[in-house]
Amino acid sequence: MHVPDGFFDAPVSVGAGVVAAAGLGLCLRSARRELDDRTAPLAGLVAAFVFAAQMINFPIGAGTSGHLMGGALAAVLVGPYTGVLCIAVVLLVQILFADGGITAYGINVTLMALVGVLVGYGVFRLVTAVLPTRRSTVTAASFLGAALSVPASALVFVGLFAIGGTAELSLGAVAAAMVGVHLLIGLGEGLITAVTVGGVAAVRPDLVYGLRDAGRPLEIREPRTTGPQTSGA
Repeated sequence: MHVPDGFFDAPVSVGAGVVAAAGLGLCLRSARRELDDRTAPLAGLVAAFVFAAQMINFPIGAGTSGHLMGGALAAVLVGPYTGVLCIAVVLLVQILFADGGITAYGINVTLMALVGVLVGYGVFRLVTAVLPTRRSTVTAASFLGAALSVPASALVFVGLFAIGGTAELSLGAVAAAMVGVHLLIGLGEGLITAVTVGGVAAVRPDLVYGLRDAGRPLEIREPRTTGPQTSGA
């Protein structure tokens, strides 16, 4: 999903840069409502985790591979505004490792940070609003949000390519390749996100931002212990 320099023409790159700048500005102003003594350190950990996880590719067949995008994961754990900022920072650092181009930074932020978080967290909130607040619900909602966020970003990529793609490829070929492959990548994204969010929710549900407004919070049930038993002589 990382877009290199020169894949889109200047108007699309500039336009996406304006959208990304406006989105990041809104997130910078709004993230203060999400951050507190617990979520601020967690945001740094989430960004570091996503950065490391994006370096690991998993095969999906036909000589292609995928990696974590992290938008839904970050949004569920630390909030959508802070999640966008986390992914944007990761994408900025990854330019140093030749993942994504400098002139395509706005496009990458729009695709992976803004669209990824918007779709991923939106689906998560929808599922958790409809179903009872249980660990299984949180895990399923995280999976669906992350899995759908990836092809959604791919669709936006196809739309941008239709407007100003520079590669000599047909729009149909790009759409089939991007959406088809990223449907499979979305499954891996959903699995990683569900396992991570489910694990945190099982141990420290108070750290999961997505559960703050979910009605009755998840409870950690301690195993019951019985007192010492004595037997008569």
